[in-house]
Amino acid sequence: MHKPDAATPELPPGAAVADPDRPLGESPHPAAVLDHLSLDPSVAHPARVYAYWLGGKDHYAADRKAAEEVIRLRPQVVAGARANRAFLARVVRYLAAGRGVRQFLDIGTGLPAPDATHQVAQAVAPAARVVYVDNDPLVLVYARALLTSDPQGACDHIDADLRDPADILTQAARTLDFKQPVGVLLLAVLHFLHDTAVPAAIVAALADGLAPGSCLAISHLTADFAPQQVTAAADAYNASTPVPVTARTHAQVTGLFGGLPLLAPGVVPVAEWRPGPGQGTGQPADLYAGVARISERGRP
Repeated sequence: MHKPDAATPELPPGAAVADPDRPLGESPHPAAVLDHLSLDPSVAHPARVYAYWLGGKDHYAADRKAAEEVIRLRPQVVAGARANRAFLARVVRYLAAGRGVRQFLDIGTGLPAPDATHQVAQAVAPAARVVYVDNDPLVLVYARALLTSDPQGACDHIDADLRDPADILTQAARTLDFKQPVGVLLLAVLHFLHDTAVPAAIVAALADGLAPGSCLAISHLTADFAPQQVTAAADAYNASTPVPVTARTHAQVTGLFGGLPLLAPGVVPVAEWRPGPGQGTGQPADLYAGVARISERGRP
């Protein structure tokens, strides 16, 4: 549920734009940015709906309506969004501190929230380099304004489509050295691809561009734990937003890794992937998560 006092970073001060439909508590966009953004506040926006579940404040009435309808049908969606955010922090911290990874490629950034990839990575290694990828103009505006690097490291933001992994790797190579290990994050994004997009082939193409020692993390919506409720909630979400989701089974999510060797404990409910003390319990989350490593013999 939305918490009015939940912290969401605000955009830098800019020219105020009168807008009676501005999200509750949101700072206005700079006028120059608004000039070239085509936003329709009457249509629910996936990134803003997700921000609502996280307790952020950057959303419109249509986003809140869509988010609340999903909550009504499957209240665990809020726990799932927050468990996914906690997984992001755990996996980045593990890769940076436990495996010495100093480069990260975060695909499907979403609106900025606390414990962003670069914040977690650079808390371990200030010189870490991070590239955020999204093809949503709204997300990119927020990311470029708010996701800024430690001076010792680097933080870039690229406009690219997940369905074009070659373009992602080409653009990211401006900041990342793909001859060295990279941590690739595909968190709560592959379920936005229909089967016709062949998401496993996209993952394989990304993995094929990574050096040995790299790791690839996936979290993904599933209906395994409550088929009727999750299906109903997904149908409601898909009826309200322009980008539908596809829930997948444990076998299907595991298949997305294409045979890459999985780090223990494998593909598990998101809260059960290497939880910290006192974590891993609580309300169920309808997400699987796993991390695979890249080796010369482990490529797809």
